[in-house]
Amino acid sequence: MSYQEIIDKIKPECDKVVSFLEQEMSKIRTGRPSPSLVENIVVECFDQNMPLKQLGTITCSGARELAIQPWDKSYVEAIQKAISRSNTGASSVLDQDIVRVKFPPLTEDYRKSLIRVLAEKKEDARNTIRHHREEAWKQTQTGFQAGEIREDDKFKAKDKLQELVDEYNKKVEEMLKKKEEEILE
Repeated sequence: MSYQEIIDKIKPECDKVVSFLEQEMSKIRTGRPSPSLVENIVVECFDQNMPLKQLGTITCSGARELAIQPWDKSYVEAIQKAISRSNTGASSVLDQDIVRVKFPPLTEDYRKSLIRVLAEKKEDARNTIRHHREEAWKQTQTGFQAGEIREDDKFKAKDKLQELVDEYNKKVEEMLKKKEEEILE
């Protein structure tokens, strides 16, 4: 196996790390709530557990409010219970057939704690990317020792791996910087 094949194998893994981080960040509330904050709340209706996004449409209806329009009116009570049990800090109000989820304004302390959570998620992502680099480097070393990879290629692989890690770390940094700005708005 050539060093380029080894590097090409870790790219999809690093892409998964970035997309997972993106999903995790979408669950963190900023100044304006988004449907991703509540869409995965598990609602128990008809003796089944279902994510909220499968029971109705979720839209932003104000600066600190989401509107949930259930596809069936019988879901309303179960949706309200699920929202009150979730740890989103939101309250729900029934407005005809629409469940309005109201979020309190973000306090300065809460914003700082969100930024700490972001920093932890960033560090986890960077550690995972580093882990993939180490695995690729071990494979490269093993290939070199087996005579499949030349010494020049081994050092090229090390440089390419570092470039790849730097590229993904930059993506992670940019994503977090943008999210931090949204939180501090």
